This record gives sequence, structure tokens and C-alpha cells, in this order.
Amino acid sequence: MKRFRYGRKLDDFLVGDTYDHPWEVTVDGGMVALWQASFFDANALCTSDDYARSLGYAGRVVPHALVLNLGLSFSVHDVSQQAIAHLAYLDVRFPRPLYHGDTFSAFSEVLGVKAASSGDRGTVHVRTIGVNQHGEAVLSFERKALIRAGHLTERPATPVRTVTDLERERFSDLAHAPSLAMARADTGTRLSQPFFFEDFTVGDILCHDAGRTVGESEHMMLSCLVRNSHPLHWDAVYCTEASFTKERVVYGGLVLSWVLAAASWDTSGHALWELGLDDGAHPAPTLAGDTLYAASQVVKARVTGPHTGEVRFRVIGVKNVHPADLLTSGRVDAKTLFTPERDKKDAATKVPEKVVEITRDVMLRRRTGGAA
Repeated sequence: MKRFRYGRKLDDFLVGDTYDHPWEVTVDGGMVALWQASFFDANALCTSDDYARSLGYAGRVVPHALVLNLGLSFSVHDVSQQAIAHLAYLDVRFPRPLYHGDTFSAFSEVLGVKAASSGDRGTVHVRTIGVNQHGEAVLSFERKALIRAGHLTERPATPVRTVTDLERERFSDLAHAPSLAMARADTGTRLSQPFFFEDFTVGDILCHDAGRTVGESEHMMLSCLVRNSHPLHWDAVYCTEASFTKERVVYGGLVLSWVLAAASWDTSGHALWELGLDDGAHPAPTLAGDTLYAASQVVKARVTGPHTGEVRFRVIGVKNVHPADLLTSGRVDAKTLFTPERDKKDAATKVPEKVVEITRDVMLRRRTGGAA
């Protein structure tokens, strides 16, 4: 009898090893429509061909959150299908648009392997590059995962290679790709979205109003849509033994995406490009039936051109309680709510309802032109 397993255990990882993930998916209108049916993002750049073209794009761009979820999920097959937990999102960038009809594939390079003092687990640090059919990078990110110690002897033999010098040169310094929108930021202003760059001041706290209850089958369907192969998200029998909750856990990339979509209503209706995400984590799990809410704090804002500015938000997602209620309850103040959970030394300051936290950089349209 043969029973193949996928992913890797800690001792299977070597720094420098690179995995070409087996999935290759053409992102057509059906996939995007199914995604959009669950993520109510306010940005017309991903929903309107006419609007996107007015900014110089070839058409609607595939939602950035969907691109990120494809990259994350593709990497599970070779990196984290045996993982205990996803630990961190780092330096997420979107160098150029992925368009409807483009074909997405990805590879991951092992950057670091560190065993825990307990000896039964450790942290693996990888960088994943997502490319279109032309080999052009549309996504770059790093992440860390907590992996069980040992070797996975049941894994079928698959190629492992080293990143070539040419690849390293091409992907070593991926610039952001807002140039199209920057050049034509004074066009496409017919949107009646309420918030422009000038409406955000450092220190502002936005408690986004709408919540989102996660459906029992919805999260499993979306995990499969983006090809996340970890059974923790869709195999109830597996979870009775292997899940720390003893039930299916909602895939974290979806949790992040619902929270960012909720935040978009008040922050990024006039976004010209998602510049990137960083310093992200999931302090607590989300289960089917939980209701997600979002809050954002303005960390930084700077003018970048006559019609553009960049805003940095610290975004948090909480479950089953509105962040406004947390802040007015007296149990949590703003500093406590937005401080990363890993940085808290006092257990009394932890926010057990927090399920995601991340830094988000967005290029926004200015309300009126002015000096750069």
C-alpha cells in the first residue's frame, strides 16, 4: 500500500532549496467572480474595466488579496502542509498587475530554518514569488511557519533546485507598480467614494462598521478555489486528531482578506494601488460561525505627487465583538488594541479576540492637485 503525503517536516528544509510549486492556474472571470461574491471590496480598480482603463491599466486587475492567496496556497503543497501554524506575513509586494486571463504560477526559496529549544518543532522562513505567463513577477512575499520536527518519509520525490543567478537578479529588488496610476491619477475621478488621501491624519482610528460572519462551507470552498491543500481547513476527520481546536480552522489568508475588505469601505475606495503588506500575524484562530470586524489606525501619510499620496495603516481584525465596543468598554485602549500581540509582555494586555494584524501601505488619490 502506498499513501503519499505532502508538505515537509523541519529536517527536510535546507536553506537555499527552491520548490517550483506544481499548480498553474489561469485566473479567469469565473474565479474572480466567485472570489468577489465573498469579498466586498470597495475598490473599482478590481471591478470596473472602464475605470481601470481610465487609469492606464489594460482592464480590471485581479484583486490583490486573491493574488496573495494564490501565492500562499500554492506554497502550502511544498512548504507548510505539515505545519502547525502560520506565524508571519512579511514584505508582501505586488510589482505589477495580474489581469483576467493571465496564468499564475509560483516558486518558493527557503531563507531560514530554526529549531525550537523543545526539539519537537521549529520555524521555517521562505520567500515566494508569483509570476504570470511571461515570467514577470506579480507577487513577492516572505512568511514564517511553525513546522513539526523530523522527516516526511511518505513524500513523493519532487525536484528541488537552487535559485539561478538570473532569477536572483530579476527578483532581488522588486519595485512597487503604481506608475500607471500615478501618471493618470487626475483621471477617473467620477467615483463618488468619500475618502481621499487628505481625509487621513496620523493617529486617526477607524472602527469599520460592517461585520462578516464566516460560512461553514464557504471557507472550505474558497480554500479549494485558491488551491490551499492543508487538510486543517477542510478535513473534519483529520482535525479531530491534528487540529489544536479539534475542528476545521478557517484559512488565515481568507481571514486577512475579509478584514482588509471590511477596511476598504472607509480607506481605499480611491486606492490607485496596494503598495504592500508587512509585519502580519494571526494571534488567534477563526472558526466557521465567527463574525469578523476590522479597525485601522493611520500610522503614516505622505504626499507623493500632484495627485497622489501614500498612507500606512495598521489594520487589525477581531472576532465576535466590534472593535468600537472593545474601545468603549474600558478593557482595551487604542495603544493596546494596535500593539502587536507578540510584543506584549503582560498577559493582561493581550486581546484574545484579535485574529489578524498587519501593516498596509496604499497609494490613494488626492482630492485636488497640489505641490508634490
